[in-house]
Amino acid sequence: MRSFVIGSRGSRLAIWQAEWLRTRIVAAGRAARIAIIHTSGDLRPDQPLPAMGGKGVFVKEIEEALLAGTVDLAAHSLKDLPTAQPDGLRIACVPPREDPRDVLLAPGAPGIAGLRRGAVIGTGSPRRACQIRALRPDLETRDLRGNVDTRLARLTRGDYDAILLARAGLSRLGIEAEGSVLGFDEMLPAPGQGAMAIEIRDGDREIEDLLVPHHHAPTAAAITAERAFLRGLGGGCQAPIAAVGEVDGARLLLRGLVAGPDGHPLLNDRREGEVAAAESLGLALADALLSRGAAACLAGPPAPPPEAP
Repeated sequence: MRSFVIGSRGSRLAIWQAEWLRTRIVAAGRAARIAIIHTSGDLRPDQPLPAMGGKGVFVKEIEEALLAGTVDLAAHSLKDLPTAQPDGLRIACVPPREDPRDVLLAPGAPGIAGLRRGAVIGTGSPRRACQIRALRPDLETRDLRGNVDTRLARLTRGDYDAILLARAGLSRLGIEAEGSVLGFDEMLPAPGQGAMAIEIRDGDREIEDLLVPHHHAPTAAAITAERAFLRGLGGGCQAPIAAVGEVDGARLLLRGLVAGPDGHPLLNDRREGEVAAAESLGLALADALLSRGAAACLAGPPAPPPEAP
């Protein structure tokens, strides 16, 4: 009987996701083990993500292992996946989503409005930084990289007055910390935040059959709309982009945001339609923001003028 190898990053959250997948394969009567793969994003923890190429830096080496056949499947954080998979790979399963909202962690859990003037917020996400500045222009944002434990340790040490993290990661790791959950009117999440994607090789029907019971159609519809929105804007660009889909029966509400590299302008809008039209809903929202000037945001800052001779 075939034994499956699950490719995973070495972080606590990545291993949690891989173990979630492994236990379900074992429960189906099959053997599975986890193989740790160090990605380029993990090997350069001090570099800002945009400088490293943004999306893809946490999955590239795992996808190479999938294509090479050294691993059989992988459980990714969906927000880390580019909008298109390499030829030969596909997302076969999207399990139920955790809460996609962000959390502001700060001693006493004051919330954004309760932070002192000039407080320093730690985040490695341009998306989070620009939305914080839109709410509180007096606050300062500083880059923060590393795994969840590293970020929490730096908050405890006093390097920052507050930090921003995904609620889903804290929940999955069982971490309780003083913080305020931010509603979508305060902070839109990254496309795919809180969701997992199980990636496999095309045509591996044996694995596909094992994953069928764990696929969650409402989550899949929401992230289809979010990723279509991202793709409609250009997919891999480094501008701050946020989106979240909410499914209610046969209806889907999609909110989206695009900002310039410095957070200005900050454009947001929403679209609502049938769940079955998730893809076109995301593309329509992207078109709406492009018509309002999002293309200038996506182009990045203007090039500096040439030096005088």
